[in-house]
Amino acid sequence: MEAVLLIVLLVVVIGGLITLASSVRVVQQYEHGIVFRFGQVQRGGDLRPGAVRAPGLTAIVPVVERMQKVSRQTITMGVPGQDGITQDNVSVRVDAVVYFRVIDPVKAIVNVHNYGYAVSQVAQTSLRSVIGQADMQELLGEREKINMRLRAIIDEITEGPWGILIERVEIKDVSLPEGMKRSMARQAEAERERRARIITADGEFQASKRLAAAAEIMSQDPAALQLRLLQTVVEVSAEKNSTLVMPLPVEILRFFERAAGGPGRSEEGESQAKLDLGERLRKAEEELAKAAEQPSTLGSAEDVPPVIGLDEPKRESAPLDQRGITTGDPASDRPPNEQHPEPPTT
Repeated sequence: MEAVLLIVLLVVVIGGLITLASSVRVVQQYEHGIVFRFGQVQRGGDLRPGAVRAPGLTAIVPVVERMQKVSRQTITMGVPGQDGITQDNVSVRVDAVVYFRVIDPVKAIVNVHNYGYAVSQVAQTSLRSVIGQADMQELLGEREKINMRLRAIIDEITEGPWGILIERVEIKDVSLPEGMKRSMARQAEAERERRARIITADGEFQASKRLAAAAEIMSQDPAALQLRLLQTVVEVSAEKNSTLVMPLPVEILRFFERAAGGPGRSEEGESQAKLDLGERLRKAEEELAKAAEQPSTLGSAEDVPPVIGLDEPKRESAPLDQRGITTGDPASDRPPNEQHPEPPTT
C-alpha cells in the first residue's frame, strides 16, 4: 500500500513539474509576447488584459493559453532588383533596401500572415511604380527624393493596417544598359574636354595680359631688359647643361634699325609702336564715322575726275570739211606720222 502511494505521489510531482515547465515563458528584451486564450487576444473589440506580455519571466495557463513572440528589432530586408522603364523611356534595373520594425505586435500577428513577406512584396511593387513615374536623371542624381517617395508609399500600406513602421528606404543600385553607359561616358568626356579648353584659354589670356604689362614696364628702362636677360641665363645654366643658349638682345636690332633708317625714321617708328592697340582701333573707327557723315560732292558720273594712267581726257570733235577730213587744232595735236595727208589734186 505504501508503495502504491509512493508511486502516485511521484507521478503527481512529475506532472506538476511538467505543467510548471510548460507554463513558464521567458520573453527577451527585444520581444513582446502575445497571449492567445482559447484563440482570442481581444474581447468585445478591445484588447484583453494580459494579452501582451512585457520582456522578462511570465507564466501562462497550459492548454488554455498559447503565447507567440514578436520581435521589436529593426529588420533589414533587401528588395530584389526590379526591371522597369523610366518616364523618358530608358530601361533600368533598380534594387533597394528597406528598414522596418513592428510597432503594434497584435496587428502584425492578427491582421497579416508573415508580415516580413508581405512587406517584401509591397516594396517590390512600389519600386516598380516609382521607376515608371521618375526619369533617369532623378534616379541617378535625386535619390533622396526617390527614397522619400518610396518610403511614403510603403508606409501608407503597412503602418495602419499591419502595425509596421517603415523607418528608411534606400536605393542601392541603378543598372543602366551598356549603350547608355557608353553614351554617358562620351558626354562626360566631352564636357571635361570643353572645361579644360576653356580653362586653358582663360589662363593664356590672363598670362598674355600679365606679359604685356611686364613688357610695358621693362620697356621704359633698358636696364631692366638686360637684368631679365642675365636672370634667364642663370636659370638655364643652373641645370649643368653643356650647351648654353645666349639670346640676342632686342636693343642691338634697334641700333641697326636706327643706323639704317636715320634718326627721324626711328623716332617715328618708336612713337608709333608705343600706341596702344585699342587707341589705334578707336582712331580708325572715328575716321570711318567722319567719312560716312560727309555728303558726296559728286553730282554725276561725268564729274568724277580722271585717274592718271587709267582714264584719258575726252577730246572735242573737230569740224569736218567737204571731203570728210577733220580740220582744226585737234588734228594738229597728233604726231606727224598719224596725220592723214591730203590726196593729190588732179
